Amino acid sequence: MTTFDDKNKIVADEAGNSKQADTAGYIILFFFIGLVASLVLGWVIYPNLLYSKKSQPIDFNHALHMEEVDNGCESCHFFRKDGTFSGAPTLQQCIECHEEPMGETTEELKFVEEYVSKQREVPWLIYSKQPDCVFFSHAAHVLAGKMDCVFCHGHIGESESLKPYQVNRITGYSRDIWGTNIGGFKKNSWDRMKMDDCSECHVRENVRQASVQTEKGGCFVCHK
Repeated sequence: MTTFDDKNKIVADEAGNSKQADTAGYIILFFFIGLVASLVLGWVIYPNLLYSKKSQPIDFNHALHMEEVDNGCESCHFFRKDGTFSGAPTLQQCIECHEEPMGETTEELKFVEEYVSKQREVPWLIYSKQPDCVFFSHAAHVLAGKMDCVFCHGHIGESESLKPYQVNRITGYSRDIWGTNIGGFKKNSWDRMKMDDCSECHVRENVRQASVQTEKGGCFVCHK
């Protein structure tokens, strides 16, 4: 036989269990809300705040130029006689073909008017510019290592328009160095240009391509 007090105790126990269940449910709900908010903040909002976007001074059409030149990339990006790499083309190189407009595109007319006629160098924003403390030899990698441009720079030679230049607001370096993925993940060899990526080749046992300066595979060999 159940007494009145027993009934009150049962009701109280059920109410307590229900309250505990509700509290646990709220904790789980808040946890998942916080997790989702953290992921959105860290993977979406933070990168947009960390990087600012800039447009190149001229929207260069690589694909169009590749159709017109004879030696592909080397027509504009070449090795000098002393083995150093020319990098971005100078105004003098461009004037050889563009002293006068060759077409009627807006970008070429802008280039001739603002740079050629005024003898001003184009202030290109270099996607692959490394920190000043980094020494990189194109000759060692291209001529000796037989690496092609695509391995590090991707298929930029096939592009008809230049992508926005994204610069880290804190470090001042291009986002192409870290890579577009905030987590540092990559699918292609050209997705990032960090020391870790360089060392993938330099520390492999079957390659042993140590740096000619340090005879080590990467900074982290000594600097843990």
